[in-house]
Amino acid sequence: MALMVHLKTVAHLRGKGDRIAKVTFRGLSFYSQVAENREEVAHFNETFRWPIASRLDGNEMLEIQVYNYSKVFSNRLVGTFCMVLQKVAEEGHLELTDTLIDDNNTSIKTSITIEIRYQAMDGTVGVWSDGEFLDVPDDRDGIFAFETDSLLSGQSHASGTSPGRSLQGSIPTFRKAGKGVFSAMKLGKIKSSKDDHKKGDEPAVLDMEDLDKKAMRLAGVLDPDTISLASVTAVTTNVSNKRSKPDIKMEPSSGRPVDYQISITVIEARQLLGLNMDPVVCVEIGDDKKYTSMKESTNCPYYNEYFVFDFHVPPDVMFDKIIKLSVIHSKNLLRSGTLVGTFKMDVGTVYSQPEHQFYHKWAILSDPDDITAACKGYIKCDIAVVGKGDNIKTPHKANETDEDDLEGNLLLPEGIPAERQWARIYVKIYRAEGLPKMNTSIMANMKKAFIGENRDLVDPYVQVQFAGQKGKTSVQKSSYEPIWNEQVVFTELFPPLCKRLKVQIRDSDKVNDVAIGTHFIDLRKISNDGDKGFLPTLGPAWVNMYGSTRQYTLMDEHQDLNDGLGEGVSFRARLLLSVAVEILDTTSPEIISSTEVQVESVSNISESATGKIDEFFLFGSFLEATMIDRKIGDKPITFEITIGNYGNQIDGVSKPSSAKKKKKDGENEEEESELIQNSSEDEADEDGDLVSVSSTPLMRPVITDRNYFHLPYFEKKPCVYIKSWWQDQRRRLYNSNMMDKIADKLEEGLNDVQEVIKTEKAFPERRLRGVVEELSIGCSRFVTLANKDVNQAGRTKLDRERLKSCMRELDSMGQQARQIRTQVKKNTVRDKLKLVQNFLQRLRFLADEPQHSIPDVFVWMMSNNKRIAYARIPSKDILYSIVDEETGKDCGKVKAVFLKLPGKKGFGHAGWTVQAKLELYLWLGLNKQRKDFLNGLPNGFEEVKAAKMSPGLQSVPPVSLIYDMKQVFQLRAHMYQARSLFAADSSGLSDPFARVFFSTHSQVTEVLSETLCPTWDQLLVFDDVELFGEASELRDDPPIIVVEIFDQDTVGKAEFIGRTFAKPTIKMCDEHYGPPRFPPQLEYYQIYRGNCTAGELLAAFELLQIGQGGRADLPPIEGQTDSERGPILPVPLGIRPILSRYRIEVLFWGLRDLKRINLAQVDRPRVDIECAGRGVQSALIQNYKKNPNFSTLVKWFEVDLPENELLHPPLNIRVVDCRAFGRYILVGSHAVSSLRRFIYSAPDKTSSNWATAAKLMNGYMVLANGGSQPRSSPSLSSRTFSRPAGDIMVNMDSEAGVRKMDTVVKLDATSDAVVKVDMTEEESNKDKKKKKKKKKGGVEEEEETDESVLDWWSKYFASIETLKETLRAQEAAQAEAEEREDLEIAAEAADIKPDDLLLKGSRIKEKGKEKKSSKDKKKGQAVDGPEKRPVKARVDELMVYNKELESEYGNFEDWLHTFNLYRGKAGDADEQAMDDDRIVGRFKGSLCMYKLPLSEEITREAGFDPNMGMFQSIPHNDPINVLVRVYVVRATDLHPADINGKADPYVVIKLGKSEVKDKENYISKQLNPVFGKSFDIEATFPMESMLSVSVYDWDLVGTDDLIGETKIDLENRFYSKYRATCGISSNYSVHGYNVWRDPMKPTQVLAKLCKDGKIDGPHYGPGGKVKVASRIFTGPTEIEDENGLKKQTEEHLALTVLNHWEEIPRVGCKLVPEHVETRPLLNPDKPGIEQGRIEMWVDMFPMDMPAPGPAIDISPRKPKRYELRVIIWNTDEVILEDDDYFTGEKSSDIFVRGWLKGQQEDKQDTDVHYHSLTGEGNFNWRFVFPFDYLMAEEKIVISKKESMFSWDETEYKIPPRLTLQVWDADHFSADDFLGAIELDLNRFPRGAKTAKQCSIDMIRNEQELPTISIFKQKRVKGWWPFVARDENDEMELTGKVEAELHLVTAEEAEKSPVGLGRNEPDPLEKPNRPDTTFLWFLSPLKAIRYLVCNRYKWLIIKIVLALLLLIMLGLFLYSMPGYLVKKLLGA
Repeated sequence: MALMVHLKTVAHLRGKGDRIAKVTFRGLSFYSQVAENREEVAHFNETFRWPIASRLDGNEMLEIQVYNYSKVFSNRLVGTFCMVLQKVAEEGHLELTDTLIDDNNTSIKTSITIEIRYQAMDGTVGVWSDGEFLDVPDDRDGIFAFETDSLLSGQSHASGTSPGRSLQGSIPTFRKAGKGVFSAMKLGKIKSSKDDHKKGDEPAVLDMEDLDKKAMRLAGVLDPDTISLASVTAVTTNVSNKRSKPDIKMEPSSGRPVDYQISITVIEARQLLGLNMDPVVCVEIGDDKKYTSMKESTNCPYYNEYFVFDFHVPPDVMFDKIIKLSVIHSKNLLRSGTLVGTFKMDVGTVYSQPEHQFYHKWAILSDPDDITAACKGYIKCDIAVVGKGDNIKTPHKANETDEDDLEGNLLLPEGIPAERQWARIYVKIYRAEGLPKMNTSIMANMKKAFIGENRDLVDPYVQVQFAGQKGKTSVQKSSYEPIWNEQVVFTELFPPLCKRLKVQIRDSDKVNDVAIGTHFIDLRKISNDGDKGFLPTLGPAWVNMYGSTRQYTLMDEHQDLNDGLGEGVSFRARLLLSVAVEILDTTSPEIISSTEVQVESVSNISESATGKIDEFFLFGSFLEATMIDRKIGDKPITFEITIGNYGNQIDGVSKPSSAKKKKKDGENEEEESELIQNSSEDEADEDGDLVSVSSTPLMRPVITDRNYFHLPYFEKKPCVYIKSWWQDQRRRLYNSNMMDKIADKLEEGLNDVQEVIKTEKAFPERRLRGVVEELSIGCSRFVTLANKDVNQAGRTKLDRERLKSCMRELDSMGQQARQIRTQVKKNTVRDKLKLVQNFLQRLRFLADEPQHSIPDVFVWMMSNNKRIAYARIPSKDILYSIVDEETGKDCGKVKAVFLKLPGKKGFGHAGWTVQAKLELYLWLGLNKQRKDFLNGLPNGFEEVKAAKMSPGLQSVPPVSLIYDMKQVFQLRAHMYQARSLFAADSSGLSDPFARVFFSTHSQVTEVLSETLCPTWDQLLVFDDVELFGEASELRDDPPIIVVEIFDQDTVGKAEFIGRTFAKPTIKMCDEHYGPPRFPPQLEYYQIYRGNCTAGELLAAFELLQIGQGGRADLPPIEGQTDSERGPILPVPLGIRPILSRYRIEVLFWGLRDLKRINLAQVDRPRVDIECAGRGVQSALIQNYKKNPNFSTLVKWFEVDLPENELLHPPLNIRVVDCRAFGRYILVGSHAVSSLRRFIYSAPDKTSSNWATAAKLMNGYMVLANGGSQPRSSPSLSSRTFSRPAGDIMVNMDSEAGVRKMDTVVKLDATSDAVVKVDMTEEESNKDKKKKKKKKKGGVEEEEETDESVLDWWSKYFASIETLKETLRAQEAAQAEAEEREDLEIAAEAADIKPDDLLLKGSRIKEKGKEKKSSKDKKKGQAVDGPEKRPVKARVDELMVYNKELESEYGNFEDWLHTFNLYRGKAGDADEQAMDDDRIVGRFKGSLCMYKLPLSEEITREAGFDPNMGMFQSIPHNDPINVLVRVYVVRATDLHPADINGKADPYVVIKLGKSEVKDKENYISKQLNPVFGKSFDIEATFPMESMLSVSVYDWDLVGTDDLIGETKIDLENRFYSKYRATCGISSNYSVHGYNVWRDPMKPTQVLAKLCKDGKIDGPHYGPGGKVKVASRIFTGPTEIEDENGLKKQTEEHLALTVLNHWEEIPRVGCKLVPEHVETRPLLNPDKPGIEQGRIEMWVDMFPMDMPAPGPAIDISPRKPKRYELRVIIWNTDEVILEDDDYFTGEKSSDIFVRGWLKGQQEDKQDTDVHYHSLTGEGNFNWRFVFPFDYLMAEEKIVISKKESMFSWDETEYKIPPRLTLQVWDADHFSADDFLGAIELDLNRFPRGAKTAKQCSIDMIRNEQELPTISIFKQKRVKGWWPFVARDENDEMELTGKVEAELHLVTAEEAEKSPVGLGRNEPDPLEKPNRPDTTFLWFLSPLKAIRYLVCNRYKWLIIKIVLALLLLIMLGLFLYSMPGYLVKKLLGA
């Protein structure tokens, strides 16, 4: 059903002007194109079409509005025409002329003529008659034509033109119509294909004024937002219906190896399952294993060991590697130990984390052999994966308190539940088809000769890999179509942390098995974790495998492709498989508890399970083959197209030898015949003998130029066609296509928006709104279309679930898009752009269909029967559907296809040269839809059938097309200039020329030597270019122009630099050459080299048709052929840009770090500056060694530059060395590609120049659009307090712990977050009252205000705490801001006025707080966020930057810029590192450009020095002596340098010639060394200005290795206006740890700044006030000296001003505060990968000033000696372990063992309490543990040798944990462990008063109980529980101990010594033990008395009696016989 409106004319208009009409029906509007300069009558002659889904109702309205169109202002309405469509609904056709009405509903003269038709679904209304309407709709609209025959099918297709088509050709007026296309495409409505290909006439123009009109002409779009803007590449702008976009990026990036570094820190393990174990952690990545050291008898070992793994592999391989952490118990050299538990995760999961890392997270260990068991323990670790160029921000290290919350910090990605369940993953492998030969046929032939049977030459099996485990099916011997029917079962925790399943068909071979093909299944694509999600499921479906070409060779050079690396170049096989997952119930008894991979057989599945088999038809036509590489140009060439194995003639089908004779790809005969029966009768006999033609005839190439050839396909275009049979799963591809199209449109729109932002054009928000609107319409359209296939055969569970989830996602995306559209404002464009970019990624992810159907199409160029180059075209891109949106983007369109070399050959330079460029037309669809396959071809051809066909067969596809229409054109390529080209020569420059290809022609520009920014200014004219097809179509659809840029070399062939594409602007011979389209405008085209950009080309292209009059009719070429340039034509005037006069001033400061050139030192360098052919030279430096600065500072030159800033040519800086005899040698060069940042704009006098204006909104301070700050102004650092303007009062009370301001706003540069910390006075007082306020874990905070205790480190640690708090507060604020935004969105949706928001605002805050507190709450402990924080002791703080200082202050380039000089060839993407090696020095200086003439007032200012131009008041550049003081605090995360995984670091500092090595103070075996040193070096700027701080690894033997170094340019810091010489501290004091470091006092600094900045002040007033400029500051005026005397001083006041210097108007800027900066350490051998970080700062003092005081002492804190005395008084309720020998009674021989964590070798035992029957033991035994302790870090410091062989002691820092264990002593066997408790001396639960009150809850609920610190309490006594884990891993109470802990310092310990055990001095009394506790073998009698007499007295008596009886009986029996004999014989 459709409604069509043909708008013909609007007459009787008043005045003269541009007119435009808007036609609206059912809320959907189309605009006409603009009728320009019309007076009375405007002829629109346009057709609009609405596909409608419901019947036309008689009451519906059609509305047409006519406007006067204006480019600048909004359009003015002329009048409106409305009509009710009753008559149309009845009759279906209506023509009328009627008048318009104006705003007041009165009729006006203006009249309108329209024609309307309506076609109903059932054909009840009217009938389309062929000639009645101009646009005969083709049945492929799919609106009324189903897959049955359409109404048009009766017409003959033989002529190649349908009546509709010929009609169109004959009525040229219609051509101009139908411009509503753009909107129709944007709206995703189905438009007639004939409308579609008339899109914009010309590439969009870059300047704004023409844009609106143009957009209207292009589109007539819904609203001005949807206008498409020119993106950088004009190719994207003018893509019409018959051509698809070419793909610029050529190179496959996936298979190329890259550097990766994985660093893993194993910190500690907790709760390991098992008693008294000796654990080792094994870290395994892929095949590399590394082990930690072994910790003895503990189940919570502390390691803190760092491991680094380096890899050089392709990304796919890297991300599939498995990281496996396992804990092994008691491993040693002889035995491998027993596995406790493992944890697995793939590298990709880590890499996809924010910052590519997990930091301080707990990994849960599980036992792979016993899945029923619970968690086996936790390992705390950091894992980071660094690729090239990633920099990892390490979160700041400080006291680790929060991380003890195991559950809250699990090592799992966001959104994965902590409790993962075990699941089985079933991968069922059914069968495969189409396998290639994998053996030579010689053996086979011998076998055949002997045995007489023909064998298939492949023995396939399938191997499935997942999460580090492999499973294999059985091998099917000799089968091209093996059937396995087996399943591979994996048991893994679900959701798994491994993303991909790898399925590989392999060929079993006696020597080695090789892969035939590989397929990866991404679990994220076959499952959905949402609440309506589904478990991973797939299939049963066929997956296609691609790899190397199918010929069998012994050494396959592309074997990698078969392993899944890189893009496969040929179809290898397809495999039928399915995947399913079931979650296991681990409680059920019959479960198999091992995770071994199982392989079982499964039943066969029916043929139809994967879908009904259908016949597909693929047609291709080669319209042009050009740019054929000259290497293959001498032999005949043919092109072959294959789909699967169909069409592959050389190595395609391996015919199976099985008895069933199969058809080509193995479908049975009877199915085939059934297919034929189904199809209509006439088709059957045609198809009977339709043979596929899959390759073009052989043809010899013809030469184009010296590099390329082309095939002479002039008017005869060869065609190919292939029939193939596949399961009909088109629906999958259709849905993908719809999503892809939405995504493509979105991407194009986003590129536009970015372009608008980049070029700073007006209204990016409008364009973004339009983009979002399109997105939401596209989404809703998808939801309506996708729902069709609800019950199609062969739909799998995944199809159904995926469809549901895609529809849900797109539905919600559409809604979000609509919401976002309302929120796009000028200031939110950037944020919303980010959001929409997320949509784009999401769409691309959804569009990727995991279940394949039709294999991809390959196009191969063959020469000499060898495969040379290929292109791979996804089948979905060329798949046909009757619904427009579902059709592939290249289906039935001409696409420029570039062929590339296969596999690894395609990497690097070989891959960039085009092997051939094809203009290729492809169509793939069901055979029964075949009649449309030629519709998309350019018109004007005759079909040529194969000769042997009988003439009666109409529908046989043609073997070639003959074009009888040809047009002749002249192409003019205006090559103006290029910029930022790739450096291809060793000089660091190139000699570039451009080669332009169009069709079969090519021309080159001249070669310009030695430049990266050539201005060719050349017009290339291509005469007599013949193009085939209809003129009008060519106008809409010109072929693309390829421009390749080369570097000319004197020897050898030119080297490729890059390539770009362009579309010409076309003028037909009947068109006028004039505005707006002609002359064309210059545009920038992005040049690509492989996947990387290699510069931009500024050019314009026009294609002019040559008519009957020949070339004379063309616009003349005004060539003032310059005499000196010979025959070269310049770019004509209308096209070259308009120029203005600019003056460029250059500040020459100096040259630095020049390297040798040709082994000679640079001695007399000079700098040449050149821009647009004009330039200036610096003075010559007479002796570079002595003084590398220039003597003349400022020079200038004038130059004519384009008005349009975007077209400014680059400025070249070159350094030459003047050698003897007038020789000049180029040292290096630098091209400043954009001069925009150096354009001078006069200062705005009105604004008071706040560096960054902070706006006050809703009580929040927001950094106004942080993105647009001027580069030079530093971002507000996190310390700034911003305030509104005016006279500011700053209150600095020395005693206030909290600033007395209601709102303290901390702003951090890096985020736009808003932090609001309310800290009013009452609150701080409340805090003081609540002295017992619990801190984390409830330690009572004591005020540590004792000055003597404080040192520099206190300040440092306090600052780090502040930094962390600020970051936390920022996160909270960000969350709050987001929440606020959500509310606003909700409000907008619900139409709440913004005022009501304020009421809600307070609620938001509550919510935010709740959110925050829930994060902070540790299992129910009191909240401890910034809201209620114990008042910290007031420590003066400094600023800790977690990055380099320069990045905070714009590289200190506030007036002095550094330009790197390059020389040598540039490296390519894979060798990016080379760029640093190319730097041969640096030029320091600056530029300033401005339009002449300059306004007077600047030059009139007082003190204006005309010699210095714009560079007023800059210091002189004479040499200056400086004392440089470098403070190195510490280094973190160093890369290990020794085999043991550690390093012995020391610091080396180099500056100029001086070098300080601190080798003797190396720190043994430390990766986080604390250096705490300062170094003084004297230097002379400029000669010595580059400070290098390196960390080396000390080695006993051999040279020391560099770990990493960092370089600091001191000169820029020294001269910067941010005053980076010596940081300004927050407070001024003259003694103590915070002493003022600068020799100049604050007052002197301030006075100097005021004088330099020419501002009024400082004026100190009474009452602690100071006035500078117009600002007033207040502050304290007294200071205490060492003796406590108070003195008056103005220093505090001055310092207050300095800390707020950025608020001073005009000259204000943030001064560098006292700080510590964190700098990454880099190693030249591992470029781009951080090797650790170093924390340091630098002070500089000029030597001509007073000398500074001594350096601050920052030497590391010495640990304090302590002694911990532990008295074990008693134990109770200890479990009884032994059975008594005699009595079987339970008893235990108890003793207690204790040690201070980490020092097991110092363990101490009590004596044994033997034979305790109740579990009570009495000891009165004292342990004494001396230890060194660092208060600030809460760590014990141990120094010990690692092993016997260690050279020196290693220092370890470990947490202070006391372990007490209770044991049962055994004499002959090992002692039995009964239980243990571990007390963290900083926070452990208070002991119970009595044994009764002591329970296991003291350990279980440790978090909730109040804790105490022994360091505060000093002495503690109580009962604590002993615990152990039982078989079920439950904690059980195994005893209680009464102990007393007493902590004394070393001095106190000396004064009152105590003895160990019960020894002197201060002995403890002997315990009173019961009598049973003695040893039986020492006093046996006593033992017998006890044991025997008391209890077994009667038993013993009974036994004795019985024995006597037995003896008597025995004697009787013994003597009886003798007596009897005697008696009987009577002897």
